[in-house]
Amino acid sequence: MTTAFLFPGQGSQSVGMGAGLADAFASAREVFAEVDEALGQHLFKLMREGPEDQLTLTENAQPALMAVSLATARVLKREFDVDVAAAAYVAGHSLGEYSALCAAGAIPLAETARLLKTRGQAMQKAVPVGKGAMASLIGPKTDLALAEAAAAAGAEVGVCVVANDNNAGNIVISGEKAAVDRAIEKAKELGARAIPLNVSAPFHCPLMQPAADRMAEALAGVTIAAPTPAIVANVTARPETDPEAIRRLLVEQVTGRVRWRESVAWMAGEGGVGRFVEIGAGKVLTGMAKRIAPEAESLSLNTPEDLEAFARG
Repeated sequence: MTTAFLFPGQGSQSVGMGAGLADAFASAREVFAEVDEALGQHLFKLMREGPEDQLTLTENAQPALMAVSLATARVLKREFDVDVAAAAYVAGHSLGEYSALCAAGAIPLAETARLLKTRGQAMQKAVPVGKGAMASLIGPKTDLALAEAAAAAGAEVGVCVVANDNNAGNIVISGEKAAVDRAIEKAKELGARAIPLNVSAPFHCPLMQPAADRMAEALAGVTIAAPTPAIVANVTARPETDPEAIRRLLVEQVTGRVRWRESVAWMAGEGGVGRFVEIGAGKVLTGMAKRIAPEAESLSLNTPEDLEAFARG
């Protein structure tokens, strides 16, 4: 079956993630140790023990989620002879693009960890606390047209855009707080439910330009190899293997829309993918894939038992 591996983004973190893998497999422990060394901090201890408020900080959550995904990928290869390189595509949600690129051999693990630490810090610093906001528009009436209309209403008073087109019924808007508040009112008028998100900054909107500039600097000094397999990029929802295009897209992604619905739909359609496998913490992307491409198989790999069952199957 043609397979795509998916790598989760922020919001999938939880205290204890990765602990089961570390207890069961030396290859997972190696990944966590390499990330700790690259960052000069005891990140895995924070992942295993908390506190949750420290793990949730963007600068910690981003490399931590990547570490769990890459530990899972390494265990799959070392212990079960399942190689990400043999898949048709990889894709990652926001920070998950870095995890996907690392798993596909485009960026080394230590470099990926440092880039995500920088990315998290830059995104946190880009907008003063309280100035920005994000909200999730949900419900059966929520589609991209409704979200665009709500964002347009918000944009009358400030920056407001569609940030994450996750799937029909789940679209996120981002921008200045007053503008997002106006967009929430409009979304409710149009028949959607709107839930303000407890986030530290308004991600994937033009307010993140200072973070995009910082990532352009950081990525300029990084050697990127052609990924195997191709990555389906958030910004374009199409496959990419050219290292310089990937470098540019990673910068654009900071302020740009995460076109996740389109990415999964393209893989399931033109890409011929019949199975989506989420690697790492949580099951958020698995749920999205089931809604976007219900004809495809979708599953998540978090635990040793998951990995063993997947390898046997």
